[in-house]
Amino acid sequence: MSFRITVEPLGQSFDCAEGQTLLDAALRQGLYLPHACGHGLCATCKVQVLDGEVEPGPASPFALMDVEREEGKCLACCATPTSDLTIEADVEEDPDARSIPLRDFQARVVELVDLTPTLKGIRLSIDANGEPAGIDFQAGQYINLEVDAVDGTPRAFSLASPPSSPGVVELNVRRVPGGRATPWLHDRLQIGDRLNFTGPFGRFLVRKSDPRPLLFLAGGSGLSSPRSMILDLLETDGDTRPITLVYGARHGAELYYHAEFIALAQRFPNFRYVPVLSEPSAEEVWDGATGYVHAAAEALYQGDFRGHRAYLCGPPPMIEACIRTLMKGRLFERDIFTERFVTAGDAERGRSPLFRSL
Repeated sequence: MSFRITVEPLGQSFDCAEGQTLLDAALRQGLYLPHACGHGLCATCKVQVLDGEVEPGPASPFALMDVEREEGKCLACCATPTSDLTIEADVEEDPDARSIPLRDFQARVVELVDLTPTLKGIRLSIDANGEPAGIDFQAGQYINLEVDAVDGTPRAFSLASPPSSPGVVELNVRRVPGGRATPWLHDRLQIGDRLNFTGPFGRFLVRKSDPRPLLFLAGGSGLSSPRSMILDLLETDGDTRPITLVYGARHGAELYYHAEFIALAQRFPNFRYVPVLSEPSAEEVWDGATGYVHAAAEALYQGDFRGHRAYLCGPPPMIEACIRTLMKGRLFERDIFTERFVTAGDAERGRSPLFRSL
């Protein structure tokens, strides 16, 4: 049994099976609904039910308050329909975003690399299974990886490889202290093991139709999406817009893809790479920038970011500091894009009431 879901103000419709979430059904049919965590924590996918009935599912009370439930709101990542529906979603047209239907994939581990003491690189070769080879995605998107050996709960990981290599994708997995899935992926996963994942998700992508210079600000393990996006841009013939990456780590051992970005900067005159160490060890020789990403960017641009588009990836404190610095330098919300993965511990913090997308 399935139900017909109509999305306003788009006027588009899709079918949703009984027991299937509204978000999953929409994405699998190529209709984008705003979303982020996918687990009822962040409220990004909140929609208004205009007509019909839903089962709200396991939405966090911080993401969906009781008064909002009474008003007919629900989270698309948790809610399942019990009748045909008309919903209202905060969907904006984006000429640079492609409608790529969500798919399930099976893959085999073909390479494991220790990128840093806490970061593992995992390369996955995707099985064809009679489907088009590989995953179709836009640089900056992410997948949900199933770790069945732990609990099967999907974990979100950005794709670190460019879309030009759809058959073999790369993930960067940071070991989370006290976590369940990431220690298993670091310590137990072997070459030849098989993993399942679903994707692509998200709308963190380069707006290629806008020719303005690009500034990527990344910290810690937040280099996956920028790497995919930068490689994709540099592979595009004729794209000569200035691209700057400011990447921060605590010390030299935590810089990854360092040699690759140095080589890219030497090869492509429109690409600039600025590594920053916040706590360089006394033993290492470091003549590069020190401090934090936002401060390094401010010094690099002399506090004036006008005329750019900025893409931010990293831990929440880094992103918040970068947003403040960019806005102080006259770059505002419409030209700042962020990637956030929300955990249960982040649920109570919520999102800024001042901004729609930050």
